[in-house]
Amino acid sequence: MSDARILHFLTPLKHPSPFDVNVAVDAGFVVAGYTMVGFDEITALTQDAMFSRVPQDAAKMCLFIGGRDALLALDMAATAKAAMFPPFVVSVFADPAGAFTTAAAMVAYVEHHLRRQGGKLAGAKVAVFGAKGVVGGIAGVLAAAAGADVTLVVHDHSGAVPAKGAAFEARFKLRLRVAEGITDAQKRAVLRDCDVVLAAGPVGVRILSRADLEHAERLKIAADLNAVPPSGIEGVDAKADDVPLGFAPGIGIGALAVGKVKFELQHALLRRIHSAEKALFVIHREAYQVALELVGQAPCAAAPGPV
Repeated sequence: MSDARILHFLTPLKHPSPFDVNVAVDAGFVVAGYTMVGFDEITALTQDAMFSRVPQDAAKMCLFIGGRDALLALDMAATAKAAMFPPFVVSVFADPAGAFTTAAAMVAYVEHHLRRQGGKLAGAKVAVFGAKGVVGGIAGVLAAAAGADVTLVVHDHSGAVPAKGAAFEARFKLRLRVAEGITDAQKRAVLRDCDVVLAAGPVGVRILSRADLEHAERLKIAADLNAVPPSGIEGVDAKADDVPLGFAPGIGIGALAVGKVKFELQHALLRRIHSAEKALFVIHREAYQVALELVGQAPCAAAPGPV
């Protein structure tokens, strides 16, 4: 038997994420990285790892799935899970580009503040700007799964957001609206009817101006993930945490406030996997449940499920 806890970092990209490696090491894992991993290699890598230890030590291993594609990461995680059988079962944690933990932190923190205002996420109208990216798309999925009326906002003519919306609806059996937001007039039409704005665009890109948000007459929360100036939402500082907007109704939540929850969430998930006696399976859903727990919106019994 061995006391070493090993995390095998599998990514289809050229490099494993230094952020994820650091957090995994800080959580107590020894980390081994595998790059340019193809989908068809997952089963062999999983079984090579799981047969390397006696069954009693199987839960002391974790396969961490990285990359930048949410659906590919989920497929890789599901394939790894399907490759296992008792008693050779190891933990699986999918978090491509940190998107699952970031989106979970963002949506859970918004839920927390809505409840503080006497509201809830279920039934709220949520507009996701920056939905083309992996974080924005999964944030929309999590909000819709929580009962929100979600609109993914299109910002260019690439067709990426409508395609993603259709793929996610088919995969997750959720309703995701898609709306044009290329022009100021289109953005403001979306904002006029929304309760929550989630901005998950590229770093250093201003998505919404003060003038845009002035049209959000029923706005309760504007949350921005961009920590690199200029902010994604004008008037929402990266350090903002439950700060009244002033120029529009509602409050602002900045990137560092969400980032604090994200960091705590990823560390908490890795620590739970590290200390678990049985293998755990963690994707976006489990990350969201633990995020709710961390912000005080779920009982402490909430935890990742078994493989």
